[in-house]
Amino acid sequence: MFSGTQLAAVLNALPDPAFILTRSGRYMAIFGGIDARYYHDGSHLIGKTIHQVLEAAKASWFQQEIEKALLSQALHIVEYGLAACDVKGLQSDGPAYSLWFEGRIQALDFPVNGEDAVLWVASNITARKELENRLRMLSEIDALSGLLNRRKLMHVLAEHFDTFQRYGTPLAMLIFDIDHFKRVNDEHGHLAGDVVIRTAADVCRSELRSTDAPARLGGDEFVVLMPHTTRDQAAPIAERLRQRIACTLQALGSIGEGATISGGLCEFRPSDGSCEDVLKRGDDALYQAKRAGRNRILCTE
Repeated sequence: MFSGTQLAAVLNALPDPAFILTRSGRYMAIFGGIDARYYHDGSHLIGKTIHQVLEAAKASWFQQEIEKALLSQALHIVEYGLAACDVKGLQSDGPAYSLWFEGRIQALDFPVNGEDAVLWVASNITARKELENRLRMLSEIDALSGLLNRRKLMHVLAEHFDTFQRYGTPLAMLIFDIDHFKRVNDEHGHLAGDVVIRTAADVCRSELRSTDAPARLGGDEFVVLMPHTTRDQAAPIAERLRQRIACTLQALGSIGEGATISGGLCEFRPSDGSCEDVLKRGDDALYQAKRAGRNRILCTE
């Protein structure tokens, strides 16, 4: 059997810190946290409350998670970020970005200092979160343009279609491609074509609203989703984008000569059976714009 001294030594040898926190949010004890890559000595926290240590919003969140663990009496697992600005007195110290932690919270079956209490074990998972974010970017972002890829576009479009069916929330969609793009590739090579695609994507990022979702559908074809926007409201946005892309492509010199865009603008309709219906209408309008002479946006009726 371990002696009390040996047990304390075992607890203090834990690589991740373990906190004893009361229902009122007071730090009653701290064990472990010897992995100096991620943790500093936290002994100064003992006796303080989370509201004395953390900014109000973050402290309230911790308080809520303690309550949840006490209520369930089962292991409660959470993930959370902590930045220097979340800790009182550390606004100018520590990393400006958030470090990410997994909290494993278990209610204790005995009171501490007359209060219900939990054991909160915090593990630094920042590296894992960064890897998850990189993998998410690879699965959702088009490598050439930096816009949403087709897979993510269809997911977002389906979500908006569900919202439209439930609540009637409008969404306008612009689908466009680059006029004479084949000529750019044939005369100047595929690297020049890549420049044209990236340039059009850059204009989308700079000209569209923060709520809009531009995506590269494939090749030189792009889609812009404009949530909470009717087709009529979207028309001047689409026209401004057309003009701005044409102007920016012309500024590239010979590789952008004659490179404009043609597009189709449409919106969800009550008669739509799926989000593919709106894509088809937009695509049809795009090809009507091509047949009408290019360098224009046509709206579906």
